Amino acid sequence: MQDSVDHILRQWRDARPDLDCSAMGVVGRLGRVSSIWRKQIDTAFDQHELSGIEFDILATLRRSQVPLTPTELYQTLMLSSGAMSTRIEKLVQRGFIERIASEDDRRSCKVMLTEPGQQKLDAALQDHLDNMEVMLEALNKDERLQLANLLKKVLLHSR
Repeated sequence: MQDSVDHILRQWRDARPDLDCSAMGVVGRLGRVSSIWRKQIDTAFDQHELSGIEFDILATLRRSQVPLTPTELYQTLMLSSGAMSTRIEKLVQRGFIERIASEDDRRSCKVMLTEPGQQKLDAALQDHLDNMEVMLEALNKDERLQLANLLKKVLLHSR
């Protein structure tokens, strides 16, 4: 079975047989899968009227199980503080999170999920998990574990 990356690798082999282009096979396929999966993930979030980053904010608050400061959120999600403030405000306006004023510092606050926010996240999370199962259906349990471990190794080396 051949994919589009095989065609590209064959062309490079013909054009430059002196080069080892095998890395292109891995990186190219990861890039293409990432692009396809991003669209599938966004479609699942769209059904719940959430952006990917809004889902990530709600999911971070849900799994943390405690209120977090905007700084803790943006550091976890790798966003700028300005982008986080904008997203938090939109989620507050939609009633999915609320701000809790700090007793020690008037300038500081924490944010937490509201009940509607938790319900929204839980529904979106289930659909997200179901969607990822479909995305990975070509792999059996052992192959998923192997791929996860290989990608983890690449990530740890990339830091």
